Amino acid sequence: MQDPLFPDEPARSAPAPVPAARPRTRSVAPAAWPAEFAALAARLPPLLHLGTSSWSFPGWDGLVWDGTYSESMLARRGLATYARHPLMRAVSLDRAFYRPLTVAQYAAYAEQVPAHFRFVVKAPSAVADALVRREDGQGMRANEGFLDPGLAWSAFVEPALQGLGATAGALVFQLSPLPAAMLARMPHWIARLGAMLAALPPLQELRARAPDLVLAVEVRNAEWLVPAFADALRAAGATYCLGGHAKLPPIAEQLPVLRALWPGPMVCRWNLNRLHGAYGYEDAKALYQPFHELVDPDPDTRAVLARVARATLAAGHHAYLTIGNKAEGSAPRTVEAMARLLAA
Repeated sequence: MQDPLFPDEPARSAPAPVPAARPRTRSVAPAAWPAEFAALAARLPPLLHLGTSSWSFPGWDGLVWDGTYSESMLARRGLATYARHPLMRAVSLDRAFYRPLTVAQYAAYAEQVPAHFRFVVKAPSAVADALVRREDGQGMRANEGFLDPGLAWSAFVEPALQGLGATAGALVFQLSPLPAAMLARMPHWIARLGAMLAALPPLQELRARAPDLVLAVEVRNAEWLVPAFADALRAAGATYCLGGHAKLPPIAEQLPVLRALWPGPMVCRWNLNRLHGAYGYEDAKALYQPFHELVDPDPDTRAVLARVARATLAAGHHAYLTIGNKAEGSAPRTVEAMARLLAA
């Protein structure tokens, strides 16, 4: 009951309190990164672009974010915070594989990052997958747009350059696994890949819009890794993207392709620990979630990548290395480990 203002005024009930409005979270707070990270970052060569595959992982609380955020919140608002992390100088836009991104979508990403930051972008499956697939990944029919030069330009290279501008780093044609019938005709598909790459504008022309741009091809079948493949890449000014994936030989065994293109840039996407086999994504995901700790460190792969990166940087070329959570258990922690190796 509320006391009356005057002695003979009847007391009256107090109005129900109005609940305070809950503050709407509009930004993602950064974690309290160790002070040594700034000094570590300062020792890294400027041509080195370390980062992760995507960024919308709630389990990175305390590593990249300060607090618990939903995956959708991080997908929408986490990039700007991620790009403030001292060691994160790149990120792989994996979502571009599933559906072509628009110029506006690319531009919205570019607006959230500092000038030194670079994007590694996967080409859409419409041009990089030989099959049209169901949601479970099962192939349904041949994809008529596979390695189509016009589609490669209009659905991928042109909108990425227009939207990302100077933040465009490596544009990667990650070619999905080929069915057996296609693997039996590898000379044909290598020639088709070479023709697609050659039909794009010359790399020097593209670099007028993105000075650090690299065109790269990543594969999922070891049958690609032959001298004719390297010849096709070299003729078009493209490079090979080292694939850290159990469908391929270990990184060290992929290096002959890169040596055939030497000197040149390094691009690597380290996605899956070989312990889990070629089809082990779901097993790795179940074991490693919430992706906060290193579970299966792979010092051998780290050492090979560090050696290649050092040689690349010493030759004056850019090195792009993006890492997935399923490589060792926590992509931010693997980035830190690689940074320590490369700053030594």
